[in-house]
Amino acid sequence: MHEFQIISNYFKKLTKNNKNALNLNDDIFFDKRNNLAVSVDTYIEGTHFINFKNPELVVKKILRSSISDLICKGVVPKYYFVSGSGNKNSFNKSNLSKISKSLNEEQQKYKVYLGGGDTIFSKKISFTITSIGYCKNIIYRNKATQNDDLYVTGNLGDSYIGLLILKKKLKLSILQNKYFISKYYKPEIHLKLVNELKKFASSSIDISDGLFNDLEKLINQLNISYKVKLKDIPISKNLSLLIKNKSLLKKNLISNGDDYQILFTAPKRKKLLIKNISKFLKIRITKIGKIINKAHQSSLLDEKNKKITLKNKGYFHNFS
Repeated sequence: MHEFQIISNYFKKLTKNNKNALNLNDDIFFDKRNNLAVSVDTYIEGTHFINFKNPELVVKKILRSSISDLICKGVVPKYYFVSGSGNKNSFNKSNLSKISKSLNEEQQKYKVYLGGGDTIFSKKISFTITSIGYCKNIIYRNKATQNDDLYVTGNLGDSYIGLLILKKKLKLSILQNKYFISKYYKPEIHLKLVNELKKFASSSIDISDGLFNDLEKLINQLNISYKVKLKDIPISKNLSLLIKNKSLLKKNLISNGDDYQILFTAPKRKKLLIKNISKFLKIRITKIGKIINKAHQSSLLDEKNKKITLKNKGYFHNFS
């Protein structure tokens, strides 16, 4: 079973139809009455980060990816709680100093503060982060409608190249390694956009498990489909050059997860507003497709409007 089957079959009933749980089909818990938004994420060595050789970078990655869940909903993150499992080797004085310094840097950058947590002994290194923010409204998942435009912030694919480099599956120059590995450990989180999203987004999600995997989550309870053009999916100049020099295929690089960009839908009438906000905030926002009638199958199209088959749509948490 994958994670959504487990949630549906065993845990959804435990919410007792509590509206704040959002049917366990969104990335956060939202108590509208008390203006409270909560997100919880767990990160395990070997799955969410390769190893703990650079603890100062690992904690940057996991904190940013955690608060990303709130930011894409239009919520300003305020506090985070972190629970970690490790041993005397992973949590030695040197590593703990690096972790503390790194978290302090992230707190100053994103104006979020430590609220508490827990530590336990374990041979396996893991972290669970709970992020909290306060707001009157959020941007929900599953609120897109037919003819909405489909947008994504930033660039996709850089983090995946960084992962391939770290796994020694791709050899590049020193400068290229530095760029792509930095994108893997330090994803670009758009805090400046958080208060603007509600002005135009009809639904939203952060891209953690891959563009198309998360896109299907975005519309998974709706009678709609999507149409995306491969040429419109934004990638960096560095990735574009790499694709050209290494004869790589763009379609294989843009839906592998760990991007943490915001994927959202918006009515067509918001197009100019989105363009102006993008320009004012200096944040790249790209229209990549549209929401269409369910009678038409969801598709990724090439420049000749022919359907492209993807072997991998993203990362699935499969427990079978």
